[in-house]
Amino acid sequence: LYPLISFPRPNSSWDAAYERELQTFQDIGDTGEIWFGEESMVRIIRWLEKHKVPLDSSVLDIGTGNGVLLVELAKSGYMNLTGIDYSPAAIQLSEKVREKEGMANIKLKVEDFLAPSAELSGFDICIDKGTFDAISLDPSDAAGKRELYVGSLGRVLKPEGFFLITSCNWTKEELLNEFREGFEILEELPTPKFCFGGRIGNSVTALVFQRK
Repeated sequence: LYPLISFPRPNSSWDAAYERELQTFQDIGDTGEIWFGEESMVRIIRWLEKHKVPLDSSVLDIGTGNGVLLVELAKSGYMNLTGIDYSPAAIQLSEKVREKEGMANIKLKVEDFLAPSAELSGFDICIDKGTFDAISLDPSDAAGKRELYVGSLGRVLKPEGFFLITSCNWTKEELLNEFREGFEILEELPTPKFCFGGRIGNSVTALVFQRK
């Protein structure tokens, strides 16, 4: 019950995609695609506000892309924001977007989340909007890379920290299984529904986990 979505797979494809978006931004100021749409960002921010997550909480955007989510978090008052992406072109684009929006407090860096640097640690909140999906579609040992992802998440997120994930490739039950080691589900966030062949399903899954 999930729509087919096409992610670039090799690193070079990601770089090429973000280089095109960077050129487009420089030409006409268009920040590019917002994965899962603007409502996905609103959903995350509303959850943080509903649960009164302190504005000085340290937030990590895993696979930040154009960095627009971080900009929206900054506009909502969050002050300790970091975005990482293994594509240098993506970080260049997010830096341009940050500069345009005047959000100097957003930290951006090139990082491979599957092999994070030592200083990438101690975050109160980690957010993933499509990065776990992309890793899951990697034709080179996707299962092994998913395990690396879960291990990295356990290292960078504080105990009792929150992990918010949005996915179009995984059901709730599948994500519960993927993150069963070291994490517990707190909440499933409402997402758009659709009907196909008489069956009702969700176009995306959005879950909140807490590190044990």
